[in-house]
Amino acid sequence: MPVVGTLDDVVTATRRADADLVAVTRAAEIGTTWLTRLAWDLQGSGIRLAVAPALTNVAGPRIAIRAVAGLPLLHVEEPELTSRARVVKVAFGRAFALVLLLLAAPLMAAIALAIRVDSRGGVLFRQQRIGQNGRPFPLFKFRSMYHGAGAQVGALVASNEADPHGLMFKIRHDPRVTRIGRWLRRYSLDELPQLLNVVRGEMALVGPRPPLPEEVARYGEEARRRLLVKPGITGLWQVSGRSDLSWEDTLRLDLYYVENWSLALDLQILARTFMAIVRARGAY
Repeated sequence: MPVVGTLDDVVTATRRADADLVAVTRAAEIGTTWLTRLAWDLQGSGIRLAVAPALTNVAGPRIAIRAVAGLPLLHVEEPELTSRARVVKVAFGRAFALVLLLLAAPLMAAIALAIRVDSRGGVLFRQQRIGQNGRPFPLFKFRSMYHGAGAQVGALVASNEADPHGLMFKIRHDPRVTRIGRWLRRYSLDELPQLLNVVRGEMALVGPRPPLPEEVARYGEEARRRLLVKPGITGLWQVSGRSDLSWEDTLRLDLYYVENWSLALDLQILARTFMAIVRARGAY
């Protein structure tokens, strides 16, 4: 971003840049006296003033400004972890997943046949994952790796590109992935059997990625908040870069979803998921 001025000439710099808004993003460090004087200087200029709250992970619907004893205070509502809207989310998700399963049945049959022909091993891959409130469940996926790939993880830890601390394990050119598996992963078709997990009530269409037990064992207090909601087939991290994101970015996006969940946000993520699959960015 171009630097057009300093804190000492904000009004002049704003006019020079032909801007119509001054956004103050670090008001606590600048000080209330400076902020008040800036508001006075901008008065009558037609230039608006906006101040970002320090609670960066809290979205608009949970924030309201109300006066207490004449002092305007920023009120933050609790996240909607349990509500009637959650019931609607579950009912809609399970019904929609069932419809998708029926529609995708011919494609899934073709994928199963291709996996059988391509390499030795079963068609489906079952793996224990951790769901809402720490409950384990069997995750279903189409097998995209060679038989016995799990035993090779230890030898590949040094090649982990997603997280040097081991909380996520991703390798861009994983030698364990089969030929058909690379194609399935590129377009997220290996995830189709997870629609069954949604129908069974173990997952949701939208939510944080379901972690492995060994990942959860290393979670801190912040990361454990991911488990307050059901894991999803898609989510904010999937439509924001998928495996290209670091663990820190993935956690930030997942916590934002947990804290600010809404039906509107779910529908927005589902709409963005289609484009993310088509572009195949970060899929490996």
